[in-house]
Amino acid sequence: MGRAEALERIIGSAGSQLGLRLFDGTRAGPDDAEVTIDVRSPRAFNYLATAPGQLGLARAYVMGDLDVEGDLYTALGYLADADFQAPLSEKLRLMRELGGLSLLRRPPRPPQEVRLRGRLHSRERDQQAISHHYDVSNLFYSWLLGPSMTYTCAVYPTATATLEEAQRTKYDLVARKLDLQPGMRLLDVGCGWGGMVLHAAQHYGVRVLGVTLSRRQAEWGQKAIADAGLTDIAEIRHLDYRDVADEKYDAISSIGLTEHIGLKQLPAYFQFLLRRLRPGGRLLNHCITEPSNKQSVVREGFISRYIFPDGELTGVGRLVSEMHDNGFEVRHEENLREHYAMTTAAWATNLDRHWPESVNEVGVATARIWRLYLAGVRMGFERNDIQLHQVLGVKVHRGGRSDMPLRPTWAS
Repeated sequence: MGRAEALERIIGSAGSQLGLRLFDGTRAGPDDAEVTIDVRSPRAFNYLATAPGQLGLARAYVMGDLDVEGDLYTALGYLADADFQAPLSEKLRLMRELGGLSLLRRPPRPPQEVRLRGRLHSRERDQQAISHHYDVSNLFYSWLLGPSMTYTCAVYPTATATLEEAQRTKYDLVARKLDLQPGMRLLDVGCGWGGMVLHAAQHYGVRVLGVTLSRRQAEWGQKAIADAGLTDIAEIRHLDYRDVADEKYDAISSIGLTEHIGLKQLPAYFQFLLRRLRPGGRLLNHCITEPSNKQSVVREGFISRYIFPDGELTGVGRLVSEMHDNGFEVRHEENLREHYAMTTAAWATNLDRHWPESVNEVGVATARIWRLYLAGVRMGFERNDIQLHQVLGVKVHRGGRSDMPLRPTWAS
């Protein structure tokens, strides 16, 4: 039996749909396969053997030892359904056929794989984590994200809406949930490139402060504010949210920051935001979550090593409880996971459209990391492996007055 056939047996049920092509010329799978896995080097087997599962596959793909001919998202769908089951005796036999004990030699890790130093979720380490992810290249992100430079879940008003229409809809939904009115003060923590800051200032006449730990985001956002002629009411600072002055705001938006906070830090996070709100002020917390509260934090997987170092997700039930137990009255919640699947699909299309220039800007390995990430996370949202929730809370007045409407006024 050749190596290709051995690999086909490891894959199991997916092997009947995937084509397999190996560096030694052997092939397996259907001749007319929609997608072919191309194993370009024996080192790919070392990656798979020394880091089983998604991390080994990711390392081999990032380093170019394994490639996909055809649509990567489709390939991941087949592999996600593979059983990868075999008795131990069969696994040992397959191991001998694929290279024996030489498979256990550890190949070099891709240099893009991050290992942070310092105490988890200290200010210094959080700065490292955010810089790793967001300070890649503003030009690259402009190709990936489109003109809005929005790296969070869009809200699609229709299935045929464009990404830009969906991102505007998202910002407007946040603004309406917060009941933004001219002259109000809004704090946007983890503001990214300033999409919410710009939207609130331009369309609602709100005075906005956005803060981000990414220096490149802050620089880009400040220029966008100046170009829009909004410097009198809008500002973005390169600042840890914990260093925001003790002032009172009418509303706070947290769009995509909670994932970086750390589970043990959630009580202090919500207490801090509560102290920055006036009575009757609202918090809109928008973040990726696990589908339940039972999952443990994964620190050794592909996303933790390459995309969101130190990121920690939990179920929406825990987030609601943390908000409630730390002073907020929770008034509304919704799950937008299908919208995030559509958003990541649009980003992947953008990346493919700008593939040559993206490779030239950030390097082929980093570009491949993003292609793999977007395909995988899209599948995660579609299959309910991850979710995206918006939770709205209010700081009630003494005596219990909430200033909330009797029924939601933001529903379309």
